[in-house]
Amino acid sequence: MLINSIDIQNGRAVQLRRGEELVIDGGDPFLWADKFAMFGELAVIDLDAARGTGSNAELVCELARRNGCRVGGGIRDVDLARRYLNAGAASVIIGTRATPEFLRQLPRERIVVALDVTGDDVVDMGWRRQTGDSWRERLAAVAPFCSGLLMTDVRREGTLGGLDVEKAEAFAIAARMFVPGFSISFAGGADSADDIARLDAAGVDVQAGMALYSGRLKSADVALAMLRRRDADLWPTVVQSEAGEILGLVYSNAESLTTAMETGEGVYWSRRRGLWRKGATSGNTQQLIRVDLDCDRDALLFTVAQDGSGFCHSGVMSCFSSGFRPQRSLAVFAARIAASIEGARRRRRPESLTSALLSDESFLADKIREESLELIEARSPTEVCHEAADLLYFTLVRAASRGVDLGQILAELERRSRRVSRRYTPADVEVRS
Repeated sequence: MLINSIDIQNGRAVQLRRGEELVIDGGDPFLWADKFAMFGELAVIDLDAARGTGSNAELVCELARRNGCRVGGGIRDVDLARRYLNAGAASVIIGTRATPEFLRQLPRERIVVALDVTGDDVVDMGWRRQTGDSWRERLAAVAPFCSGLLMTDVRREGTLGGLDVEKAEAFAIAARMFVPGFSISFAGGADSADDIARLDAAGVDVQAGMALYSGRLKSADVALAMLRRRDADLWPTVVQSEAGEILGLVYSNAESLTTAMETGEGVYWSRRRGLWRKGATSGNTQQLIRVDLDCDRDALLFTVAQDGSGFCHSGVMSCFSSGFRPQRSLAVFAARIAASIEGARRRRRPESLTSALLSDESFLADKIREESLELIEARSPTEVCHEAADLLYFTLVRAASRGVDLGQILAELERRSRRVSRRYTPADVEVRS
């Protein structure tokens, strides 16, 4: 898989050659995060912290909160590592302080150890200090305490000189002698979609920066290079909403996939119509949020924001809803509430419960309090089910009335699930008091 790197210096996204020479000042890192979020993973590196010349921790935390990215650069105390993980980082990249004593204090499944090398020798402190260790020696020392490894070929980094594919493959083989399931990443000189695809086939992710910022490498080209060829070069494409509701099954080819990723729209390939831009005639357009490949690299998953009445030509949200068997999901229910609120605002129907809730905030607040208490007091499974449904309805109405959709709520829950700081239980509070 492709890992998009956002290197931060003085609050700005930059690209350096060999970690020293400024080549690209990319400006606002959040703009790059939005751009890169469509395909692959995201890595955020605090260059100032890595060099010991400053910190961009607040900015990094916000990027982690929004994107769930891997975070690295100058993480030399446990509190900072935990701060990033609690903010929503998928993992932390530890380099200089990657010792067994330090790593034991963090959850192993959330640790990526950085092995920055010149030749075979490991360097640290922002690539400015020789450690005297070979990468094989360092690998043997840290392997039991992490779940992922990132090797950076410092001499090639930022040069667009091409990946040392053989070195990356040798690194992966050596790493998996310790732990077969290791996540392996490699960085340094990436400039070819074919090289990234070759390493992807070998189970190695490639972290790239300069080639992406300069436009030499495009995400769509990387995705196409990774995909396995099929009959007529058509790939099944599952389309889902941001909340995970399956909207339909279509097909993509090289032209439609490239167009979709370049325009940020739902664009597919129809064997009858050719290039098919969803909503061009119906008005039910799609904003393309993310593209994922399946594990076999022969099918696609599009995550979209669906506008209008829905994805299906029959005027409903999903192609898998029909007749008396509508698709049952929280996403469908939330979409109905949002549509009801929009309709109430336009038509102002006084007989509608939604209209009444929107016109009187105190009424909605009272209903949430009432249903919360009734859920607490419910005893039988039937009562609990009934009261939970009531509370869920009024909660979603409150959220939708303030422009918060189910996808945002689920993303917040996912972010919270990444926290590592311990929360106190009532028993803990009693003991402490």
